Amino acid sequence: MDAYLADLHFGDEPGTAGLDEAMRYSLLAGGKRIRPVLALATAEALGREPQEVMPLAVALEMIHTYSLIHDDLPAMDDDGLRRGKPTCHVAYGEDVAILAGDGLFAEALALVLTRQRGAPGDVLAAAAELTAAAGVGGMVGGQYLDVTASSELDPAGLRRVHELKTGRLIAASVGCVLLLGCVDGPATLHYGRFAEELGVLFQIVDDILDVTGKDAELGKPSGSDERHGKPTYVSVFGLDRARELARESHAEARGALRQSNGSTARLEAIADYILMRQT
Repeated sequence: MDAYLADLHFGDEPGTAGLDEAMRYSLLAGGKRIRPVLALATAEALGREPQEVMPLAVALEMIHTYSLIHDDLPAMDDDGLRRGKPTCHVAYGEDVAILAGDGLFAEALALVLTRQRGAPGDVLAAAAELTAAAGVGGMVGGQYLDVTASSELDPAGLRRVHELKTGRLIAASVGCVLLLGCVDGPATLHYGRFAEELGVLFQIVDDILDVTGKDAELGKPSGSDERHGKPTYVSVFGLDRARELARESHAEARGALRQSNGSTARLEAIADYILMRQT
């Protein structure tokens, strides 16, 4: 996948080389690649060659990277470090960073529509799911709720924020593969429940690490949520209870996989990694 990412260049218009550089700067900065790895592992679980869904997997990483560029902007989280490097707006300026994020989203959609193999209806369905997961009913809507939320958000409200902001795109990493003609029937429900719970698990652990982690290990400033007064699983439940909720969410995700009847060893390993991660 990294080789595929490295080969991507954006736009042949004269004078846009700087924008291509800014987009590639953030896209190639590293990271956990959870979303594309989930897509590839889902294909494997369903008996398909992971390479068959590589364009979709890369598009997921592009959309995630776009969201990070915008989240880091001064108008949002105002962070200066991401994946161990200066954030895009620090390196290239706010104007270019905004355009780099916009460009990554558009190029991700184009990548799915032009390079992802499958029946046309299936590819369109996957593209529709991907854009819905990134939009107001998903990542963007969740980010809006996050930046406008009261510091006294109740537990149900907090879970809803993160189901949209983080969980929806993670769920789409599995759901889009299912839509590419891979599976139907009851298994869809089990894989979908696994992916939704995994997104919540990821955010609970992220909130824990924001309190307990170190900048050098995280690749970004710790304590950012507290500085901005954002409600988190730690601020709402306390650190010990947040850890219990993470274990409960992990168990729910693993339980859904056990009912799917697929070759899910790699998906199980991803769930275990998310629970235990330190970065």
